[in-house]
Amino acid sequence: MTQLTDDCFAFGGKLLPVAEALAMLDARVGAVAEREEIDLGAADGRVLAADLEAAIASPPHDNVAVDGYALRFADLSTTGDTDLRLAGRAAAGHPLAGRIAPGTAVRVFTGAVLPAGADCVVMQEDIRLDAGTITVPVGLKAGANRRLAGEDVAAGAVALAAGARLRPQEIALAAAIGHDRLPVFRRLRLGVFSTGDEIQEPGTALRPGAVYDANRHMLMALARQLPVDVVDLGILADDRATITRRLGEAAADLDVLVTSGGVSTGEEDHVKAAVEAQGALHFWRIAIKPGRPLALGTIAGTAFIGLPGNPVAAMVCFLRFARPLILKRAGARDLAPALFRVAAGFSHKKKPDRREWVRARLARGGDGGLCARKFERQGSGIISSLVQSDGLVEIAEDVTRLEPGTMVDFLPFSEVMR
Repeated sequence: MTQLTDDCFAFGGKLLPVAEALAMLDARVGAVAEREEIDLGAADGRVLAADLEAAIASPPHDNVAVDGYALRFADLSTTGDTDLRLAGRAAAGHPLAGRIAPGTAVRVFTGAVLPAGADCVVMQEDIRLDAGTITVPVGLKAGANRRLAGEDVAAGAVALAAGARLRPQEIALAAAIGHDRLPVFRRLRLGVFSTGDEIQEPGTALRPGAVYDANRHMLMALARQLPVDVVDLGILADDRATITRRLGEAAADLDVLVTSGGVSTGEEDHVKAAVEAQGALHFWRIAIKPGRPLALGTIAGTAFIGLPGNPVAAMVCFLRFARPLILKRAGARDLAPALFRVAAGFSHKKKPDRREWVRARLARGGDGGLCARKFERQGSGIISSLVQSDGLVEIAEDVTRLEPGTMVDFLPFSEVMR
């Protein structure tokens, strides 16, 4: 297991802007060193560990893009229709033997190897056929309806770069260039604790003053969409000795340890002291809402992420901070989700020098463009706001007021969740 240094998140200055915090994470977190080779069929969601070169060109030969007739452009008249004698047939998987003769055409079907000597294809609906002769109207362009060998990827070229997350399209490309096994980083082992005497497992009779554990199940579901194996570590009561022991035991077997709750400075917030007793805890003092407290650190070389206890804050901080950390640790290259510009359909006031995320649903505005409608109740404990929203409006540090029609950044949940 590749360990992190205890000071990899160390920071003791003023409140960090989000961009600087994410840049620090990117610079100081490294990928696990261990790699493995897996079958193509098991590669979905994994992270490529080495550049993947094309074993062959894709496509491997010039081929036909439409059903029609292959011919030589040099045989076509530039002033009128051209009659060509039919001389053969080529279908996908059944190439024509030999070369096309001058003054002839070959019946071809989509995907067939383009007959040697032919350089364009006329669509079958554009010709007249009469007793073994086709008439090609004037105007066919050179190279029409021909796919060139290697026009997708040239033989020997890097088709996929190390760090790429393998989606169905990357897997298709790897297969097309001849690879049946791929080098990938091993999956991370990630454990999730919830903390708090008030937290109780769903399905049991609720004690007075207790709440059911939503965070742990939410965070495990989010983590399972990443290249990790998730370990359910259960609920930790507010007891410093127990928390210290359990965190240390868990860290010995994990690459990433995630908790929710217990990292603030209250008398019953024991996670901070428990981490510091056997590693290092460095609060990333980030100017954000929702999100405080958010803590990052290490325990015995294992990355530690302490998320807020309120469910909305826990999810926002996971998506914007824990997710890129986990992806970087897993070897992924592209960490930042895509944000989309939409019009605000609401008014909003905020403090300067703090980034905020507002839950919103997308709708069509009066001009037909997309408009973000703010969910009315923005409290950090309102889980239904996450269910009924399409994503988060991200409001930059230098913005203090939004008015309807202002263009804003929008992070769709579909961009960071399956």
